[in-house]
Amino acid sequence: MAGRQATLEYLTTTKIGEKGQLTVPKRYRKDLGLGTGAPFAVLRLGDGLVLLPEQQRFEHLCEQVGSALRGAGLTPEAILATLAEARKRVFAHHYKKSDSSKKISRRQSRSQREK
Repeated sequence: MAGRQATLEYLTTTKIGEKGQLTVPKRYRKDLGLGTGAPFAVLRLGDGLVLLPEQQRFEHLCEQVGSALRGAGLTPEAILATLAEARKRVFAHHYKKSDSSKKISRRQSRSQREK
């Protein structure tokens, strides 16, 4: 989408359906690469609404993050090199068994007493 020229033009008129749905004509969906279920941000601008495909917002966010990382002197290779260690830390944090997990639960201890 970076190659698209920002333009404002009247495209068509559509109606709101029974369930509040709007239909975007096929030629515009195709031009923008929008499939069934494509998410949109709905913005209010005065008395009007602006529909913005979430993909555009995602791409803009990616550009901002990339710019910030480049500004900090980080390369994709440097970031990828840290992933293995980061995964180990996350795994240890979330899945490492604590001492309390070695204790016998009440239910287990009761069933052992009944034996």
